[in-house]
Amino acid sequence: MLLFFISLYLLSNVAVGAWAARRVTTSQDFVLAGQGLPLFLAASVTFATWFGSETIMGAPAIFVEGGFLAVIEEPFGSALCLFLVGAFFARPLYRLNITTFSDYFRIRFGRSAELLSALMVIPSYFSWIAAQLVAIGIVLSVVTDVPREYCIIASAAIVMIYTLLGGMWSISVTDFFHNLIIILALAVLGVLLWNEVGGWETIQKRTPTGFFRFLPKSSIKDWLVYIAAWITIGLGSIPQQDVFQRVMAAKTEKISVKASYLASGMYLTIAMLPLFIALSAKLLHPDLPKDNQLIIPNMVMRHGSLPLQVLFFGAVTSAILSVSSGAILAPATVFGENVVKFFRSDISDQALLKTIRWAVVVITVICVLISTTRETNIFDLVGESSAFSLVSLFVPLTAGIYWKRANLTGCIWSMAVGFVVWLFCLWQETDYPPILWGLLASALGMVGGSLVKTRTTITT
Repeated sequence: MLLFFISLYLLSNVAVGAWAARRVTTSQDFVLAGQGLPLFLAASVTFATWFGSETIMGAPAIFVEGGFLAVIEEPFGSALCLFLVGAFFARPLYRLNITTFSDYFRIRFGRSAELLSALMVIPSYFSWIAAQLVAIGIVLSVVTDVPREYCIIASAAIVMIYTLLGGMWSISVTDFFHNLIIILALAVLGVLLWNEVGGWETIQKRTPTGFFRFLPKSSIKDWLVYIAAWITIGLGSIPQQDVFQRVMAAKTEKISVKASYLASGMYLTIAMLPLFIALSAKLLHPDLPKDNQLIIPNMVMRHGSLPLQVLFFGAVTSAILSVSSGAILAPATVFGENVVKFFRSDISDQALLKTIRWAVVVITVICVLISTTRETNIFDLVGESSAFSLVSLFVPLTAGIYWKRANLTGCIWSMAVGFVVWLFCLWQETDYPPILWGLLASALGMVGGSLVKTRTTITT
């Protein structure tokens, strides 16, 4: 019975995609929903950027082992990212009337920067999408007892279909309803567990000392690790295309800013519910499976009535699929707009739309292969994705907006040097977080490249 209702719920997503397809006549409709989203849809779709696998399953699994210091990256870094997008990036980018981040690099720095940034953006999404598919495989395998790999393939097929049909329109509408349902399901489960666990005093007594500590110890290394956790998603996800598409789909510039602030606040508050549920589950049922990523699904199966199970699993499954859809659409858009159009500037809009849809198919297949062959947890996959963009794209994007002397040479140096240094530090397993070395190298590359080029121009 539970499987039947969840299947019905998932098929409703395909129906929404079919409905949304009627509103898609151009590539702009497909990618940015025609920039027609009102505040409630814009805020909802922006909030749903990460409110999927990492929030509901990845972060709780890490939290029950390490407390607040273990989950600074998510959800706190994610809330920081959305706030900063609203404060510093939404306005200047919205005014340019562009489709992708790489469009910005073309306008600000030149066509070579556009192509290089696109080649950096596209692979940065593979780990993130794989994380969503792993999560949906876990959820469905708990409910159905079907092997995880088959669940991943089936769910990937569904998300691919409704993304192909409706693009950002289908993502926006489904996200709104998923958010309402998942928040309701988490709140009901949270109240049930709060009463069962015995309140805050009981939780404090049964958790290790320092579990709720929010600041690190006084050593330099601890603080650098702490800072790295904040900026991995907090800064690293700012130059990611799916965040950009969700914010830029708003009807006006003011709505895009307000949507970012609202989504940040929602993330910082609502994302606490999965953490509490996982901790309560660990305290009440130490016999739960060793894989902490299964904690919340197992709690729902144990404590929830059939209506709550349908509500929770249907909404969680759909929410993760929506996150996956946005994440798949992002690199597919960049591929069409900034790689294909780079070599075929005369391509028609209909041919471009077809190209983006084919890219959706190819990217989905690649990510299914990653999610079924790599033994990596959800939390690590998400961090991997954000680190990729932080060391290569954040500095040139920010410098391009706020530093007049930033130029093409600085941009290229920043992307290339930051990325290479990060990879080298990962290989060497440096004592301090590789992401910090990569970010520092990216900043030095931007400053050094821009100043060298400026001096050369002046001398000439």
